Amino acid sequence: MSAEVHKEENVTYSIVDVSRYGKVVCYEEKYLFQNRDLKGWQSGSTMSSALPFFITQLLIANFTYRVLYYLTRPLYLPPFVAQILCGLLFSPSVFGDTEFIVKYVFPYRYTLVLETFANLALVYNIFLLGLGMELRMVRFTELKPLVIAIVGLVASLPLGIVLYFLPGNGVSDKVLAGCVFWSVAMSCTNFPDLARILADLKLLRSDVGRTAMSASIITDMSTWVLLVLGFAAFSKTGEFNKMMPFVILSTGGFVLLSIFVIQPLLAWAFSKTMKGGHIGDTHVWFILGGVVLCGLITDACGAHSITGAFLFGLSIPHDHVVRNTIEEKLHDFLSGILMPLFYVTCGLRSDLRYMFQFTNQLTMVVVMVSSFMVKIVTTFAVSFFMPMPVRDSLALGALMNTKGTLSLVVLNAGRDTKALDSPMYTHMTVVLLVMSLIVEPLLALTYRPKKKAAHYKHRTVEKIKGESEFRVLTCVHVLPNVFGITNLLRASNPTKQSPLTVFAIHLVELTGRTTASMLIMNDECKPKANFSDRVRAESEQIAESFEALEVHNDAMMVQTITAVSPYATMHEDICALAEDKRVCFIILPYHRHLTADGRMGEGNASHADINQNVLNNAPCSVGILVDRGMGMVRSDSVHGEPTTRHIAMLFVGGADDREALSYAWRMVGQHMIRLTVVRFVPGNDALASAGKSAGSYSKEKQVDDECIYEFNFKTMNDPSVTFIEKVVNDGQDTVSMIREMEDNQSCDLYVVGRGYNVDSPVTVGLTDWSSSPELGTIGDTLAASNFTMHASVLVIQQYSSVNRQAAAAAAMAAGGEGKDKETDKSSRDAEPFMKTMHNDEEDDDDEDYRIGVRK
Repeated sequence: MSAEVHKEENVTYSIVDVSRYGKVVCYEEKYLFQNRDLKGWQSGSTMSSALPFFITQLLIANFTYRVLYYLTRPLYLPPFVAQILCGLLFSPSVFGDTEFIVKYVFPYRYTLVLETFANLALVYNIFLLGLGMELRMVRFTELKPLVIAIVGLVASLPLGIVLYFLPGNGVSDKVLAGCVFWSVAMSCTNFPDLARILADLKLLRSDVGRTAMSASIITDMSTWVLLVLGFAAFSKTGEFNKMMPFVILSTGGFVLLSIFVIQPLLAWAFSKTMKGGHIGDTHVWFILGGVVLCGLITDACGAHSITGAFLFGLSIPHDHVVRNTIEEKLHDFLSGILMPLFYVTCGLRSDLRYMFQFTNQLTMVVVMVSSFMVKIVTTFAVSFFMPMPVRDSLALGALMNTKGTLSLVVLNAGRDTKALDSPMYTHMTVVLLVMSLIVEPLLALTYRPKKKAAHYKHRTVEKIKGESEFRVLTCVHVLPNVFGITNLLRASNPTKQSPLTVFAIHLVELTGRTTASMLIMNDECKPKANFSDRVRAESEQIAESFEALEVHNDAMMVQTITAVSPYATMHEDICALAEDKRVCFIILPYHRHLTADGRMGEGNASHADINQNVLNNAPCSVGILVDRGMGMVRSDSVHGEPTTRHIAMLFVGGADDREALSYAWRMVGQHMIRLTVVRFVPGNDALASAGKSAGSYSKEKQVDDECIYEFNFKTMNDPSVTFIEKVVNDGQDTVSMIREMEDNQSCDLYVVGRGYNVDSPVTVGLTDWSSSPELGTIGDTLAASNFTMHASVLVIQQYSSVNRQAAAAAAMAAGGEGKDKETDKSSRDAEPFMKTMHNDEEDDDDEDYRIGVRK
């Protein structure tokens, strides 16, 4: 065709050809240099003229991606959607051909500079992909993930070839090599994006999540093999490569070199050069240089530089601190700064107008539906031969459609070799976008994993009565939370008749830079090199502190777990773990900590929200520990030996107080524990002024009397136990009695009930002062009062399915008014779970209450 002249200011381009592979633009070489009428050393150069444009491109690409990312996240859309949209915005059919963009943002003469930096970012991003790949997750003894991955690939690849040559899909004279890259891009499953989706949907610990991650790793590795074969089989002109045997042999040799030479050599070098686990700048430089070197080797072999970068990432020794250091130094800069350039280059290669010109709309619909349904149908078919529920198979099939950067890499490889023209490249990019738009929102709205019915009866401390195993779940955010909780566990009197099993969770917040390897944490995988130095060191200290408990006590067993989750949904992980481990008691740290001057600090508001959500949704009893130095050695201790600890249990009345009494009672029997139980009984004046609450108090009082009678009868010959009954008329009298008791004998720990939904005459007037509703009336008073500056407080709420549903309903009402949207979501999710799983426990609670009343 005749040359078209396109002019910018002082620059003239000649568009000599426009075809389905894009534009051929010519310009004089002098336009790479802008002299600007300067002299000598002030004259322009390529970098001085390209740099301002590159900085502009970097700024616009990052700003556009971030805006799209924050707009799509509330819609349950993965980051890959924002990545594709960022590129498509600058395609020729949207803004890419506008005069402003061509003249001031993406001029033709500096496209090569943009693509150079984009490809460099891609090389290091693929290196991080290999660095975060957990091949140990693939257990070939488990047949189900292997079968799902293989069947999905075997079905997707031929279907991709058929769709590629489908009439109406692009031009008729397609390049044969294009079907390889088209079908591979359609069949791959992106592991990092899948792990992120599973974390968002709280499916990481489910059977579906574990199966999906294992299958996605197998699919990813198969995709790399097919991609290397594609590089080897076709030259950069899209024709069959006569050097294919050399490419395959040389690339295979580099794979063996990575496994048997590079990986052992790296492990040896790090062990000899690292002192005290410290990573120096030399180690980082060595790794970053190795990425480029390995990429250069595989590129010389004919298999593209990204292959070498990926293999080098896999070669870094697992569970080594250098993996984390490299991740910290590269992740933010790559994902937040450089990678948007790659997305923009993908968009500049796309042309929606050109695609619609050569592609039938009905054909596009057929391709999209077929591409999305093939994995679902194959996984559904596998479910007939594997033990898998139908709902799970459909959800698993949808998850296997997760796409990511690897799909774009495959498409760009086909575009570079001219195997894919502009219509086919754009068509598959749109297909990837549509599939990514569907997967996570569809599962978020329609799929909830079916909970395994955990029909265990010991959901409260009161039901154990020191005669069976006591299973406790402890939660820790930071290291200072540990010492008070471990001392509380030591005081919980584990015995051979009632051993103590502790599941200690270190709660780590899921942030935007959390990698897939960080997300995949289970009971057998402790945090090592997958976390930052601070978090990793803290996790190790936390684990050592809890594991030291079982060393000195044969009746105690400890298991440490790390849970990575956003603060907004962290309570779901806690409750799910409590259900899985069949615990009867959860211990949470109070969100405010003791400061150096002996006062309680401001604390973390997110931790307070977690505690409140756990109280609303927990499948067992919950305790919140306000630690005021319970882990410290008292000044009157001799040579650090354990001294007598005075425990005070304040009994007001109700189910929570009975649960608190049961826990305090459990501590009795140890020579260093002295327990004082103080029961506050309302006087006649308090009952007369109580009104309607007096009736409910009288009903609860009958059960309370039975509980107190049993406690007094079984401990009447125990000199370490003291029972006191005080008559009070209001909350002020109660506080005065506690002050008087504190003045006579200071206590180390107060154990109280939360008093949820209990209006007692002895606490009238105290509710007006409440600032922490999760602690209840008495607990909040003790935590805020000056007379207990050195005493810790344990506030206990007894499990009740009725109260649990009431709390969920209250949270839903608050969320409906726009006060707490996150709580609203978690409550709606929890409600059907409660109704289907805890009907038997509700019946048991009601039966216990009726028996108590009859007595």
